[in-house]
Amino acid sequence: MSIDSLRRSARATVSGLPGGFWWLWLSTLVNRTGAFVLTFLSLYLVHELGHSAWFAGLVVALHGLGGVAGSPLGGMLTDRWGRRPTMVTMHLAGAACAAALAFVSSAWAVATVVLLMGVAMQGVRPSINATIADMVPENDLRRAYALNYWALNLGFAIAALGGGAAVFLGYRTLFVVDAVATVLCALIVFLRLPETRPEARRDTAGQVVEEQRLSVLDVLRDAPFRTLVLLNLLVCLVFTAPWIGLPLSMTAQGLSPASYGAVIAVNGVVIVGFQLLVNRVTDKRSPTMLLTVSSLLFAVGTGATALAGSPVVFAATVVIWTIGEMIHVPTNAAATARLAPEHARGRYQGVMGMSWAVAGFVAPILAGWVVDGPGPDVLWVACAVIGSVAALGYATRLRTALSENEPAVPDALLDPVRDALPDSVRDAVPDPVPAEAPAPLPAVAAGPAPGEIRVVARDPDATGDLPPRPGDLPDQKPAVSA
Repeated sequence: MSIDSLRRSARATVSGLPGGFWWLWLSTLVNRTGAFVLTFLSLYLVHELGHSAWFAGLVVALHGLGGVAGSPLGGMLTDRWGRRPTMVTMHLAGAACAAALAFVSSAWAVATVVLLMGVAMQGVRPSINATIADMVPENDLRRAYALNYWALNLGFAIAALGGGAAVFLGYRTLFVVDAVATVLCALIVFLRLPETRPEARRDTAGQVVEEQRLSVLDVLRDAPFRTLVLLNLLVCLVFTAPWIGLPLSMTAQGLSPASYGAVIAVNGVVIVGFQLLVNRVTDKRSPTMLLTVSSLLFAVGTGATALAGSPVVFAATVVIWTIGEMIHVPTNAAATARLAPEHARGRYQGVMGMSWAVAGFVAPILAGWVVDGPGPDVLWVACAVIGSVAALGYATRLRTALSENEPAVPDALLDPVRDALPDSVRDAVPDPVPAEAPAPLPAVAAGPAPGEIRVVARDPDATGDLPPRPGDLPDQKPAVSA
């Protein structure tokens, strides 16, 4: 491929998106470029404050636990308060926590600040994802999420390299720099990003229709979305396991910590170097196919780790599951936006983000327990099985929900996976959805015409027993729940 063709491909990848998206993209890059707290927190706790490695692991887990609460909180504020106020508030709260870490030293104070920082950092993500869904056309959503994810990883790579070079200044100084970068991110959002929350609907008399206030349980009653969340949780468990199990597996084989550092760095290098290319190759592909393939890549990459014995082979396994990561993350975010009602985009993104946070809290504990007990090979086999189950779930349960006219995932791709699973697991996975797609739904205008009552058809196979979403009956005021 020539330089000119690469340049044209890159231009096509970044063209056609609204200006507001690029201000959001810039804010993400600035925020992650200064993300020194999570990068150096464990080293700071052990080497400077003198805490044990066990305590450092507990504190990092508390950050994930804070995210479990922060994600649905951020989703609720995003829908009720607005996208921009939620982003600014959560960024400023995260900056305050980063600055506080430079001045507190007691174990309880550090643990509390990190817990609150997890709430703030995870609480901002639903507003970011909802803003992208608001301003970007649906057919460009996956590309936009991929670009934002690329900015996040590019900034994180800069933070890791820059922080490593500047660590002689002291960990506390880096934490202050983190706080300053997060404040700058909040300023970019406040000054340059417009509020994108959809305006309230009105009935034929011109009165505002009060939308149903959905709780986490209400959102999870949406059968297709509940399936998407549960499958994403499985993938997240597989994705998180290598960050704990990989260094333990490598050291158990006599490899040095430096070897692990070089191997895990491959993840960031591949994302920064090839995210745009992967996005170009997968653009306009079936979301069900992409989610299925990404789950299989996670299964193959983590499962092959059990066979690795040298840094080169370990690095090859990282490349495989990193490609799965690059496909899965933007596709999953776009699928969430597709399934979410317009007035509840924040809550849906918040519930989806909670699945990431739960995995971030649970997977390290489970991975450590498996490695200490049955051994690393059992961990990697379990990851392969879980990833394969997720792939079958995506292929058989979500095709109709994500696209009415989407082709079925080929049996040639799934049959080897089914055959490799234990009988008890294979029997628990339902048969594929029939290839015949339901009749396409009629195009729906942005709002009802005066005097018009619009009823949107719902596919019972796609939604189960889910009642009509708010907005299906424009003139009917839904019951308000707490």
